[in-house]
Amino acid sequence: MQVLQLPVRFAHVDAAGIVFYPRYFEMLNAAVEQYFADIVGVDFKTMHLDRQIGVPTVHLEADFAVPSRLGDLLSIDLAVEKVGRSSCAVRYAVRCGEETRLRASATLVCMDLVKASAIAWPDDIRARMLVETVD
Repeated sequence: MQVLQLPVRFAHVDAAGIVFYPRYFEMLNAAVEQYFADIVGVDFKTMHLDRQIGVPTVHLEADFAVPSRLGDLLSIDLAVEKVGRSSCAVRYAVRCGEETRLRASATLVCMDLVKASAIAWPDDIRARMLVETVD
């Protein structure tokens, strides 16, 4: 499912005019934030400040297919493939039009920010994630 569209801005590119690879990881994190706000229904402000939980990435793999350039409009697809007790497996595809620029997969963990340890997904969050899980 498409979660986020964003243009490649000057701040995203290096001297060669292409996206500097760590900026893609910031974009993927923005897609996670958008997913929780729009799909799960709990935004990061509520999660982090009110409920004291976070969803850090604990594992990330990426394949860079084609460079993205200043001014390109990127679409970031995010699909939750599996929801565990305290983690979930996520798949990303970053595209410009029909062309895939980046494919990535990650593991996110639900974390108690006060105790700095993994916890089970809260029931309301888990229920929405399970509805949106893809095979």
